Amino acid sequence: MHTDDWLQTEYTELKDAGLFRHLRTVMSAPSGTINLDGREVILLGSNNYLGLSTHPQVIAAAVAATEEFGTGSSGSRLISGNNELYTTLETNLAKTKGTEAALVFSSGYAANTSIIPVLVGENDLILSDELNHASIIDGCRLSRATKKIYRHCDVEHLQNLLIESSDFRRRLIITDGVFSMDGDIAPLSDIYKVATNQNAMLLVDDAHGFGVLGKDGSGTVAHFGIQGEDIIQMGTLSKAIGGLGGYVAGSRTLIDLLINRARGFIFTTGLPPGTLAAADAALKVMRSTPKLRQRLLKNAETLKTALIDIGYTLLPSQTQILPVLLGEPQRATEVAEALLLKGVYAPAIRPPAVPTGSSRLRVTVMATHTDVEIHKAINGFADVQRSL
Repeated sequence: MHTDDWLQTEYTELKDAGLFRHLRTVMSAPSGTINLDGREVILLGSNNYLGLSTHPQVIAAAVAATEEFGTGSSGSRLISGNNELYTTLETNLAKTKGTEAALVFSSGYAANTSIIPVLVGENDLILSDELNHASIIDGCRLSRATKKIYRHCDVEHLQNLLIESSDFRRRLIITDGVFSMDGDIAPLSDIYKVATNQNAMLLVDDAHGFGVLGKDGSGTVAHFGIQGEDIIQMGTLSKAIGGLGGYVAGSRTLIDLLINRARGFIFTTGLPPGTLAAADAALKVMRSTPKLRQRLLKNAETLKTALIDIGYTLLPSQTQILPVLLGEPQRATEVAEALLLKGVYAPAIRPPAVPTGSSRLRVTVMATHTDVEIHKAINGFADVQRSL
């Protein structure tokens, strides 16, 4: 088959299945209201949960670092790209997470696909929650370890799989802290007990819990009050921190091993100085401003209650992520487009990002959404519900 023929076939199949995606252009800063493709809409599809990407202190730090160090790092961290700002940021991340050390990667995806193959290999076993993020799935594949999937947040099923799999060299449990598409929180206390009793490692992807849950926003592990220094905590700087990058926090020995073996660390150019300085400034604001987290969760609860009252079906989220369940891809797209006409941007999420039959709107709020914006959004959802 000619290249153009199979490309056209793939394209047509995506369109017919309601799974085709296209890029929209954001023409303003990611605040509560944005300019999307030339029109003003309320943004309910951002991971900038605390609004820190536009915080004056964060912007000032990025500008100052850029003026001092330039726009790029010019090399990988093991060669010439290990700017001194990394040391400050990683020290403060470790302090926030309550670990000995931390290591920053270029993205959360790079972190997961890099650290998992270091932790386990062909003679090892991974036990992964069935709703874990795609970066975890890809990291598991790259590791070449045997993988077993346990039912979503089902600790008993996890334990049984571990008991049946005692002959592996190493065993690694991986779970999201807050699940990115469902908004629910993993039962970490119980998972940690099972990991400890079964002598298994535990890796928590805290991308969507960091900055939102726990003391000072330190994340899901702190949310449960777990004093597990042996828990490996991965997270991102692109969600509540409002910037770019991923990180892993754990023991000094783990971090030193990753520096020497994590391919996504070794063979990637370091982050720009402005990005590092912005992340550190945002981290300080996050820890010192609890009212941002309080406002975020208040906005989420207000919108969640209203959507249920209007008649939408929501999955039982406990966080700022509100999944409005619609079923088939075409239905999700239809509702998203209707909302956009009402000035509300709530993107449709379809397979493979979510299981077949569970297409949805992934509605997310921000701490910086005003009461006026929240209520305009509610009115838009109500109008669409009446019209469809």
